[in-house]
Amino acid sequence: MEHNGIEYCFQCNEYPCEKYEKIDKFDSFISHRNQKSDLEKARQIGIEAYNAEQEEKVEILGTLLAGYNDGRKKTLFCVAVNLLKIHELRAVLGKIENRSDLENLTLKEKALLLLGC
Repeated sequence: MEHNGIEYCFQCNEYPCEKYEKIDKFDSFISHRNQKSDLEKARQIGIEAYNAEQEEKVEILGTLLAGYNDGRKKTLFCVAVNLLKIHELRAVLGKIENRSDLENLTLKEKALLLLGC
């Protein structure tokens, strides 16, 4: 689709166009659930701020996978980071990482603790 070098749909004068308006009705992937709200957020806060937030989400996912994945949580963590808002992810991670007994827990115990947040 050609639109004079536009990188994101929200930059187009026709946004939301007829093709894009009903995209939620035809796309059932969980990871696509926030695509409209994400585009709107990028439009409101600017693409640089939006990309910085996405990079922070990547870091949070890395932390979750490295420190709390007992071998059965990869999909859960990926979906959670995709669907949850950044402040929700920060709150959960902050809540668990501030525990004084975290160093003494096994990986399985950490994973269960995280699920309870």
